[in-house]
Amino acid sequence: MGSQRLTQTQKLLQKLSPQQILIMKLLQIPTMELSTRIKEEIMQNPALEEGENHDYEDDINGESIDENDEVDTFDDNQSDDDHYDPLDDFDDYLKDDDEDDAAYKYVANNSSPDDKHYEAPITNETTFQDTLMEQLGFRKLDEKKRKIGAYIIGNLDDAGYLSRPISGIADDLLFTQNLDVTEDEVREVLEIIQDFDPAGVGAANLQECLLIQLRRLNRENPSKECENAIKIIEDYFEEFTKKHYDKIVSRSDMSEEEFKKALDIVLTLNPKPGGSMGSVSQNNNYIIPDFTVINNDGELELQLNNRNTPELHVSKDFLNMLKEYAAGKDSPDKREAVSFIKSKIDSANWFIDAIKQRQDTLYVTMRAIMEYQKEFFLTGDEGKLKPMILKDISDMVGLDVSTISRVANSKYVQTAYGTFPLKFFFSEGLLNDEGEEVSTREVKKIVRESVENEDKANPLTDDELTTILKEKGYTIARRTVAKYREQLGIPVARLRKVI
Repeated sequence: MGSQRLTQTQKLLQKLSPQQILIMKLLQIPTMELSTRIKEEIMQNPALEEGENHDYEDDINGESIDENDEVDTFDDNQSDDDHYDPLDDFDDYLKDDDEDDAAYKYVANNSSPDDKHYEAPITNETTFQDTLMEQLGFRKLDEKKRKIGAYIIGNLDDAGYLSRPISGIADDLLFTQNLDVTEDEVREVLEIIQDFDPAGVGAANLQECLLIQLRRLNRENPSKECENAIKIIEDYFEEFTKKHYDKIVSRSDMSEEEFKKALDIVLTLNPKPGGSMGSVSQNNNYIIPDFTVINNDGELELQLNNRNTPELHVSKDFLNMLKEYAAGKDSPDKREAVSFIKSKIDSANWFIDAIKQRQDTLYVTMRAIMEYQKEFFLTGDEGKLKPMILKDISDMVGLDVSTISRVANSKYVQTAYGTFPLKFFFSEGLLNDEGEEVSTREVKKIVRESVENEDKANPLTDDELTTILKEKGYTIARRTVAKYREQLGIPVARLRKVI
């Protein structure tokens, strides 16, 4: 039998605390969704309240304190014993700031009567699910079929498709609603829904969506062109998606002119019928900017939009309860109550601190972007954009690259020249023939404009785009041009061809 030994090893592990995870998640949330997230937290934690509260007591010692003593921004001069920053051991989260920068450290609104206010638009737009439920109500269906219909409608995605198999719908109805249905019953109700408006809803895929619309068109206005369109989608869908039009003409009994007329009908169809009326998750196209950059006679001013962020404080009732329980007689029930109340108070303070750090981080990051791309913010000229990657801003503000990425994600800045996503300002650099470093955005702009102005019957190939760029002083490999084209969402030449 072999001998056994105990050995001791030392490992360095990085673990994130719940506070750190909370801050990272809040960083990813855009301004228009932050108020919803705050309301959710208030509902989950009764110790967290919104609104002003200027007089509440210390939760441990019973001494009267200022509210800011509990939730103030972390001070670099404080010792670890004075105040614990949950991100002290997770990168240097915030760099040292000058006194002039202290004005942007807040949880309460920092607005003045002269400031522009950005209120979240209020809409009562009807979603396509609402419209379908209304149409379902007009049909003479028994209660069982009505429940099946409601469940199907609830499972449609934002484009109006039912991606789940019929067998899965039947199983779900049994397990979630104790409704025993057959696949044939589900299919029967689905066919009813596929007859609703907008045409094409309830399809399993794009091919079925287009066929539903074409067959309805042919029922209402029968024509040879519509029949040919159905044939194209039904028998030659793969060739159609790849724009192999010559193969469809040669393999079918259609002439080129007949094919073109049928294709014109197909191109009028809606590939995303649900999106035509809005959806549950996106029923308007409003963008609320997270930042505003103002040009004051050559001096740039940055404003952080927090008009929809309520003031937050710890509930005075919870603090008083903690004080009363702490003063009472010791018992297991008392210890359990004190532990519960204190956990809620701690959670409220963590959330308030996390909101403050979110605002600090958003501000310093956007300020760095504004300084780096100053020429663009002064002129609005896209050609003035400098090559800039996440690490450039990370080095400027002393934050981790992953933190900069979270800030840049789903955030928008309003300028005098329009509203832009923060990702708009990030691009790699390359050297032109004169040895100057230019942004790849300038190269992509040339690619996009060249494609927009091309002969649609003979679209530009990647080789031809490479030649155009070379003539303009950008010597780039064809595979790089193909990468930029794909990043712009532009299909290959064959798929852009229009007959």
